Amino acid sequence: QVQLVESGGGLVQPGGSLRLSCAASGSVISINNMAWYRQAPGKQRELVAGITLVGTTNYADSVKGRFTISRDNAKNTVYLQMNSLKPEDTAVYYCNADIVSRGTSYFARYWGKGTLVTVSS
Repeated sequence: QVQLVESGGGLVQPGGSLRLSCAASGSVISINNMAWYRQAPGKQRELVAGITLVGTTNYADSVKGRFTISRDNAKNTVYLQMNSLKPEDTAVYYCNADIVSRGTSYFARYWGKGTLVTVSS
């Protein structure tokens, strides 16, 4: 079994910062791409940022210059540093990762359960 657990969400004022973490645990053999998505009330889930095994990143236009994705391969963890937060960043943030688990030989995509980020004064 593989689990992805997000942490770091909360309430922050506009212009503030938060750092999200997502750690993979369980029978993890190898992790390839990792990413953060978000889903605001009444909207579809959207890609926020992604990072490959070697550190190549991509971002949604709406967060470029404000958010930074990074990863620690030794800890099986991906991070999302969010600066200059806006009310429109309010959403549940989910991480996903493509993982080979013990007993398999292929990458499967796993999702965390999400962490709520609320940007409000």
